[in-house]
Amino acid sequence: MQEQNYANHTRLVPAYHVVLFAILVLTLIGSAVNLSKSLGDHERLYNAALILVLVVISSMVALFARVFALKAQDRAIRAEENLRHYTLTGKLLDPRLRPLQIVALRFASDAEFAALAARAAQENLPPKAIKQAVQHWRADTYRV
Repeated sequence: MQEQNYANHTRLVPAYHVVLFAILVLTLIGSAVNLSKSLGDHERLYNAALILVLVVISSMVALFARVFALKAQDRAIRAEENLRHYTLTGKLLDPRLRPLQIVALRFASDAEFAALAARAAQENLPPKAIKQAVQHWRADTYRV
């Protein structure tokens, strides 16, 4: 496996991010066209409307499944990084740090973690800037 760094740390799951998204978009378009063609035909209208509603619901389920999993993962990362900061410094993370800043800090090595956390809180660095400031990358290969 290639060493993880800022340039390659994002993860793309083609079956989810490309295939599922394309299928949902195409199905949404097809069901909307089907509904528009069924507007004059009362026998088909109910089925066409139902199909469109089911496609919208499926899209929402796919989106929420992703968002909820990431939220749970971010909570776990926040707890892990708070523990790591406490272990290294004897103090909890600065309460000014936002969750996404803490998630970005997880890539910093132990040697630079505390100083970068303090800088991120003091300068209110965005997550992207935090990741770019990491000198010695600590890989996170378990995030989905």
